[in-house]
Amino acid sequence: MQFDVLIVGGGLAGLSLACALRDSRLKIALIEGRPATPRSSASAASADDWDARIYALSPANAAFLDRIGAWKHLERTRLARVREMEIFGDGDGRLDFSAADAGINELCWILESSQLSGELWENVKRQANVSVFRPAHPAALHCTDEGVELTLTDGETLSARLVVGADGRDSWVRQRAGLSAEETPYGELGVVANYACERPHRSVARQWFRADGVLAWLPLPGNRISIVWSTDVAHANTLLALPDDELALRVAGAGNKVLGQLRTITSAQAFPLSLLRVPTTIAPRVALIGDAAHGVHPLSGHGINLGFQDTAVLSELLGSSASWQDIGDDRLLRRYQRTRREEILLLQNVTDGLHRLFAARTPGVTTLRNAGLKLTQRTPRVKNLLMRYALGAL
Repeated sequence: MQFDVLIVGGGLAGLSLACALRDSRLKIALIEGRPATPRSSASAASADDWDARIYALSPANAAFLDRIGAWKHLERTRLARVREMEIFGDGDGRLDFSAADAGINELCWILESSQLSGELWENVKRQANVSVFRPAHPAALHCTDEGVELTLTDGETLSARLVVGADGRDSWVRQRAGLSAEETPYGELGVVANYACERPHRSVARQWFRADGVLAWLPLPGNRISIVWSTDVAHANTLLALPDDELALRVAGAGNKVLGQLRTITSAQAFPLSLLRVPTTIAPRVALIGDAAHGVHPLSGHGINLGFQDTAVLSELLGSSASWQDIGDDRLLRRYQRTRREEILLLQNVTDGLHRLFAARTPGVTTLRNAGLKLTQRTPRVKNLLMRYALGAL
């Protein structure tokens, strides 16, 4: 079967690319290995039925989702604004951000992975220019000067001008294209869970840099929060072994009980943390997006935002190409890589540097890093620059 673009991977990056190309002339194939599951209505879900996987979406990417037709369909009762953020060092350092100070309505939006993924799938189903192969798995990839052929495990062959790898950190497309990846494990797990709070969170996100890791509290709709505790494997396993009520006490105490007592909504889960650098994200007739192209520490909350910006840039280049242009041309792919490279490197270096700074136990470092937080807090221009970057560049 002949297409223009083959997208391997039906996660958020791959789905958003297909949606972003809805008004283009391009014929798209979306290949996803997981079988389809019935979608439950968000509005009909239980008040305590919350996804443990939560994303912090920047205003720029909320606008991107709006442009591709997904944002307006999301269930508003499942979205939460972050209007303020409080960051605490492991000493007396503190840093505060406020949407009001920036003249905007929110610093970011908090939403569930399942809700966003479900709506993007619904959008894809409505698109006349997308053919979905699901469940389907790639078996062979052959690229030539004229095009690319992707053979599925059932023997069917799909042809196109370009294949996009949106298939995650262990990307099959990346490996078959011969692109290297440098993964640096942090020796940590991200422990996630959801809680109901005794006191209102007032749309404030909080983050503590602690001796035992980085703890983030993200507001959910109503009197609820989602937490991510990035901590070494031994401590993470200790937390995971606790009964739900004991872990709730531990999480509340780690946050100085600023929201009072916590009641478990979603039991704790965990996922390994690592830095993933992909020096080259393109190959002949191949482009990588999302987690296939990069990975960052979750302390910044920027992983999904980077992926959506990959999609925004690539879809603009593909969608604006003339009918006579070859969308798999090396010059177009180099433009995509060049446009995305600086932002990805910057975020990777900043998040990795922050992680190493607050993980260091060298005498005097604690004083230095907390002094840095306090200095930034007292320097509006620097603080504004940090906030504007997070809001506008992502």
